[in-house]
Amino acid sequence: MLKIAIALLLACPFAPAADEAGFTPLFDGKSLTGWKLVGGHGPGYVVQDNKIVCPADGGGNLFTEKEFGNFAFRFEFRLTAGANNGIGIRAPYEGDAAYQGMEIQILDDGDDVYKGKIRPEQYHGSVYDMIPARTGFRNPVGEWNEEEIVANGRRIKVTLNGVIILDADLDMVREPKVLAKHPGAARRSGHIGFLGHGSLVEFRNIRVKELK
Repeated sequence: MLKIAIALLLACPFAPAADEAGFTPLFDGKSLTGWKLVGGHGPGYVVQDNKIVCPADGGGNLFTEKEFGNFAFRFEFRLTAGANNGIGIRAPYEGDAAYQGMEIQILDDGDDVYKGKIRPEQYHGSVYDMIPARTGFRNPVGEWNEEEIVANGRRIKVTLNGVIILDADLDMVREPKVLAKHPGAARRSGHIGFLGHGSLVEFRNIRVKELK
Protein backbone atom coordinates (compact mmCIF):
# COMPACT_ATOMS: atom_id res chain seq x y z
CA MET A 1 0.00 0.00 0.00
CA LEU A 2 2.84 2.38 0.81
CA LYS A 3 4.41 1.84 -2.63
CA ILE A 4 1.07 2.58 -4.29
CA ALA A 5 0.62 5.79 -2.29
CA ILE A 6 4.11 7.00 -3.20
CA ALA A 7 3.50 6.21 -6.87
CA LEU A 8 0.26 8.22 -6.83
CA LEU A 9 1.99 11.21 -5.26
CA LEU A 10 4.75 11.12 -7.85
CA ALA A 11 2.23 10.85 -10.67
CA CYS A 12 0.22 13.87 -9.50
CA PRO A 13 2.19 17.14 -9.42
CA PHE A 14 -0.68 18.87 -7.62
CA ALA A 15 -0.92 16.42 -4.69
CA PRO A 16 -1.14 18.60 -1.55
CA ALA A 17 1.46 18.27 1.18
CA ALA A 18 0.42 17.40 4.72
CA ASP A 19 0.45 21.08 5.76
CA GLU A 20 -1.55 22.36 2.78
CA ALA A 21 -5.00 22.43 4.38
CA GLY A 22 -7.02 25.33 3.05
CA PHE A 23 -4.88 25.96 -0.04
CA THR A 24 -6.54 26.15 -3.45
CA PRO A 25 -4.72 25.59 -6.77
CA LEU A 26 -4.60 28.68 -8.99
CA PHE A 27 -3.31 26.79 -12.03
CA ASP A 28 -4.86 23.66 -13.54
CA GLY A 29 -1.64 22.62 -15.28
CA LYS A 30 -3.27 22.80 -18.71
CA SER A 31 -4.49 26.34 -19.38
CA LEU A 32 -4.43 29.93 -18.16
CA THR A 33 -8.04 29.79 -17.05
CA GLY A 34 -8.52 32.23 -14.18
CA TRP A 35 -5.64 34.45 -15.30
CA LYS A 36 -5.54 37.68 -17.33
CA LEU A 37 -2.58 38.95 -19.36
CA VAL A 38 -2.05 42.71 -19.15
CA GLY A 39 0.51 44.53 -21.29
CA GLY A 40 1.77 41.30 -22.81
CA HIS A 41 4.38 41.15 -25.53
CA GLY A 42 5.50 38.36 -27.83
CA PRO A 43 3.84 35.09 -26.79
CA GLY A 44 3.09 36.46 -23.33
CA TYR A 45 2.99 33.41 -21.06
CA VAL A 46 2.60 29.81 -22.19
CA VAL A 47 1.70 26.52 -20.55
CA GLN A 48 4.24 23.71 -20.86
CA ASP A 49 4.40 20.41 -18.94
CA ASN A 50 2.27 21.59 -15.97
CA LYS A 51 4.19 24.88 -15.79
CA ILE A 52 3.41 28.52 -16.48
CA VAL A 53 6.37 29.74 -18.52
CA CYS A 54 7.46 33.28 -19.23
CA PRO A 55 9.53 32.87 -22.42
CA ALA A 56 12.61 34.98 -23.06
CA ASP A 57 10.74 36.69 -25.91
CA GLY A 58 7.49 37.03 -23.97
CA GLY A 59 6.27 38.49 -20.73
CA GLY A 60 4.03 41.21 -19.45
CA ASN A 61 1.86 40.92 -16.35
CA LEU A 62 -0.14 37.73 -15.86
CA PHE A 63 -2.66 38.43 -13.11
CA THR A 64 -5.22 36.33 -11.28
CA GLU A 65 -8.71 37.36 -12.28
CA LYS A 66 -9.70 37.21 -8.61
CA GLU A 67 -8.50 39.76 -6.08
CA PHE A 68 -6.93 38.81 -2.76
CA GLY A 69 -6.42 40.81 0.43
CA ASN A 70 -4.85 38.70 3.15
CA PHE A 71 -3.38 35.46 1.85
CA ALA A 72 -0.58 32.91 1.73
CA PHE A 73 0.66 32.33 -1.81
CA ARG A 74 2.83 29.28 -2.49
CA PHE A 75 4.63 28.37 -5.68
CA GLU A 76 7.79 26.92 -7.16
CA PHE A 77 10.01 28.74 -9.62
CA ARG A 78 13.06 28.01 -11.75
CA LEU A 79 15.39 30.68 -13.11
CA THR A 80 17.75 30.93 -16.03
CA ALA A 81 20.99 32.92 -15.85
CA GLY A 82 20.29 36.59 -15.14
CA ALA A 83 16.52 36.05 -15.15
CA ASN A 84 14.24 38.78 -13.82
CA ASN A 85 10.55 38.46 -12.89
CA GLY A 86 8.41 39.36 -9.92
CA ILE A 87 5.29 38.52 -7.97
CA GLY A 88 2.78 41.33 -7.94
CA ILE A 89 0.57 41.42 -4.83
CA ARG A 90 -2.50 43.54 -4.07
CA ALA A 91 -2.02 45.00 -7.52
CA PRO A 92 -4.55 46.63 -9.87
CA TYR A 93 -4.62 45.81 -13.56
CA GLU A 94 -3.68 49.38 -14.40
CA GLY A 95 -0.26 50.98 -14.02
CA ASP A 96 3.04 49.52 -12.85
CA ALA A 97 2.31 46.75 -10.35
CA ALA A 98 5.55 47.44 -8.45
CA TYR A 99 4.26 50.88 -7.52
CA GLN A 100 0.47 50.78 -7.83
CA GLY A 101 0.53 47.48 -5.93
CA MET A 102 3.65 45.81 -4.58
CA GLU A 103 6.22 43.51 -6.14
CA ILE A 104 8.13 40.71 -4.45
CA GLN A 105 11.31 40.41 -6.48
CA ILE A 106 12.13 37.23 -8.43
CA LEU A 107 15.71 37.60 -9.62
CA ASP A 108 18.97 35.78 -10.30
CA ASP A 109 20.68 38.50 -8.29
CA GLY A 110 23.99 36.61 -8.23
CA ASP A 111 24.51 36.98 -11.96
CA ASP A 112 27.37 39.20 -13.13
CA VAL A 113 24.92 41.50 -14.91
CA TYR A 114 23.64 42.72 -11.52
CA LYS A 115 26.82 42.82 -9.45
CA GLY A 116 27.41 46.30 -8.11
CA LYS A 117 24.35 47.62 -9.95
CA ILE A 118 21.40 46.85 -7.67
CA ARG A 119 20.42 48.07 -4.21
CA PRO A 120 19.61 45.77 -1.25
CA GLU A 121 15.87 46.30 -1.73
CA GLN A 122 16.15 44.93 -5.28
CA TYR A 123 17.50 41.50 -4.37
CA HIS A 124 15.39 38.37 -4.63
CA GLY A 125 12.53 38.23 -2.14
CA SER A 126 12.58 41.95 -1.37
CA VAL A 127 9.50 44.13 -1.40
CA TYR A 128 10.81 45.83 -4.50
CA ASP A 129 12.35 49.25 -3.93
CA MET A 130 11.06 49.31 -0.33
CA ILE A 131 12.25 46.56 2.04
CA PRO A 132 15.33 44.31 1.50
CA ALA A 133 15.29 40.54 1.98
CA ARG A 134 18.03 38.27 3.33
CA THR A 135 20.15 36.73 0.60
CA GLY A 136 21.95 33.44 0.01
CA PHE A 137 19.04 30.98 0.23
CA ARG A 138 18.06 30.63 -3.42
CA ASN A 139 19.04 27.40 -5.17
CA PRO A 140 21.47 27.54 -8.11
CA VAL A 141 20.17 28.56 -11.52
CA GLY A 142 18.40 25.66 -13.20
CA GLU A 143 17.12 24.15 -9.95
CA TRP A 144 13.60 24.52 -8.58
CA ASN A 145 12.90 26.75 -5.57
CA GLU A 146 9.92 26.76 -3.21
CA GLU A 147 8.56 30.08 -2.02
CA GLU A 148 5.70 31.35 0.11
CA ILE A 149 4.51 34.95 0.29
CA VAL A 150 2.19 35.87 3.14
CA ALA A 151 0.36 39.20 3.13
CA ASN A 152 -1.60 39.65 6.36
CA GLY A 153 -2.69 43.19 7.06
CA ARG A 154 0.44 45.34 7.07
CA ARG A 155 2.75 42.35 7.54
CA ILE A 156 4.59 40.81 4.59
CA LYS A 157 6.55 37.59 5.06
CA VAL A 158 8.57 35.72 2.43
CA THR A 159 9.87 32.19 2.98
CA LEU A 160 12.34 30.75 0.46
CA ASN A 161 13.26 27.06 0.51
CA GLY A 162 12.16 26.82 4.14
CA VAL A 163 14.00 29.95 5.32
CA ILE A 164 12.26 33.21 6.25
CA ILE A 165 14.09 35.84 4.21
CA LEU A 166 11.74 38.75 4.90
CA ASP A 167 9.30 39.44 7.73
CA ALA A 168 8.35 43.08 7.92
CA ASP A 169 5.64 45.57 8.77
CA LEU A 170 4.95 47.92 5.88
CA ASP A 171 4.54 50.74 8.39
CA MET A 172 8.30 50.58 9.01
CA VAL A 173 8.70 52.39 5.68
CA ARG A 174 8.45 56.07 6.60
CA GLU A 175 10.56 57.93 4.05
CA PRO A 176 8.22 60.44 2.35
CA LYS A 177 9.84 59.95 -1.06
CA VAL A 178 9.44 56.18 -0.90
CA LEU A 179 5.82 56.39 0.25
CA ALA A 180 4.99 58.88 -2.49
CA LYS A 181 6.58 56.57 -5.07
CA HIS A 182 4.71 53.50 -3.80
CA PRO A 183 1.04 54.37 -3.21
CA GLY A 184 0.22 50.70 -3.73
CA ALA A 185 1.70 49.86 -0.34
CA ALA A 186 -1.49 51.26 1.17
CA ARG A 187 -3.78 48.94 -0.81
CA ARG A 188 -5.67 46.30 1.12
CA SER A 189 -6.41 43.96 -1.78
CA GLY A 190 -5.72 43.37 -5.45
CA HIS A 191 -4.53 40.80 -7.93
CA ILE A 192 -1.60 38.40 -7.62
CA GLY A 193 0.53 38.22 -10.74
CA PHE A 194 3.73 37.26 -12.49
CA LEU A 195 5.61 40.33 -13.72
CA GLY A 196 7.74 39.21 -16.66
CA HIS A 197 10.80 41.17 -17.75
CA GLY A 198 11.82 39.46 -20.99
CA SER A 199 13.71 36.48 -19.56
CA LEU A 200 12.89 32.79 -19.23
CA VAL A 201 11.33 31.91 -15.87
CA GLU A 202 9.14 28.89 -15.05
CA PHE A 203 6.46 28.50 -12.35
CA ARG A 204 4.56 25.47 -11.08
CA ASN A 205 2.50 24.19 -8.11
CA ILE A 206 0.79 27.55 -7.73
CA ARG A 207 -1.74 27.75 -4.90
CA VAL A 208 -3.24 30.21 -2.45
CA LYS A 209 -4.92 30.26 0.95
CA GLU A 210 -7.08 33.23 1.89
CA LEU A 211 -6.59 34.50 5.45
CA LYS A 212 -9.23 36.16 7.57
